[in-house]
Amino acid sequence: MRILQGGIEMKRVTAFALMVLVGGFLLCGDLFAAEAKPIKWRFAIPWSRPVLQKAFDSFSAKVKADTGGRLEITVFPDGLLGSHDETFKGIRQGDIEMAMLVPYANLVPGGVINFMPWTVSNYDEFELAFKSPDGILHKVMSKAYDEVNIQVLFSISGGGYGLGNNVRQIRAPSDLKNLKMRVSSSMGMVRALGNMGKGMGMTLETIPWSELYNSLSRKVIDGCWTTPNLLVAERQYEVLKYYSDIGFAWDAAQVVVSRDAWTSLSPELRDIVAKAAKAAEIDALELQKGVLAEDMKTLKERGLAVYIPTPAETEALIKVSGIDEIWQDLVTPWMDKAYPGQGMTKIVQAELAKNRAEIAKRK
Repeated sequence: MRILQGGIEMKRVTAFALMVLVGGFLLCGDLFAAEAKPIKWRFAIPWSRPVLQKAFDSFSAKVKADTGGRLEITVFPDGLLGSHDETFKGIRQGDIEMAMLVPYANLVPGGVINFMPWTVSNYDEFELAFKSPDGILHKVMSKAYDEVNIQVLFSISGGGYGLGNNVRQIRAPSDLKNLKMRVSSSMGMVRALGNMGKGMGMTLETIPWSELYNSLSRKVIDGCWTTPNLLVAERQYEVLKYYSDIGFAWDAAQVVVSRDAWTSLSPELRDIVAKAAKAAEIDALELQKGVLAEDMKTLKERGLAVYIPTPAETEALIKVSGIDEIWQDLVTPWMDKAYPGQGMTKIVQAELAKNRAEIAKRK
């Protein structure tokens, strides 16, 4: 009887051990399956950017390939995930993982430097100033976005702003005489242009961008600041006669990641994303340079008179724009708070001047 009971007990122990073993395998299987499940990110582009789409798609494909499918990034172009400000909010809250954003000062206080006049005047200077990780403006913009809990990967160039009008080519401050120029709420650019035309009878008109074409057509205004890409994409060449490519300011945006999404990645995955971003940064810049060449060709064919000032003419415009005072008023307060005791405004300005001189030597 004891032998029988012992055999029964042994069978029970064996059955229990088998159940534990099987359960362990099942649990491990669930853990492995969970670990193998890919991380999925959404990459929001609030506008239509068909040229950049190629670089963004290549970036997403490279990340998926290099992570072995562990991280999948889906690009949502044309504002499919919302407007710019909605996208910014989504990134801040972690509802959207990646996006292309513009650091408007009302959203990113340190972003004021992104639109300051004369920081960058051409693509070569843009590459030096915004290049990750060592470009001076890349460092500053990373600091600015970090304050709002966002990680910067790299910057995207929208091209340089020049001055277009229907009266005369602008080569010197005196050419702004009696012009009615459209401006926006970008205070650094407004103040600089106002200083350039000071005492010349120039007037500044605040007109919504959506009304720009009709305002030029009806001669409500004589001119505006704009870029070669906008001249073509919005057919502004139809209502403008002259364009001075003075490099007045630069249109830049950033490709960013939600801080929560970034820190949730392993160091290995962050490294892979950073390397893919570096390749995308190079691809995007080359694509944009190609588009600039095409746009300039189109403008010439359409009869727009394009003028590129000499270095001396550009320096004369910079000198009368009062840019140092504008930096002190608009940029330095944030700089002193973000970089206490470092005199960062002078450091950044010196680095940008160095970039300008280096590029001038190459030409």
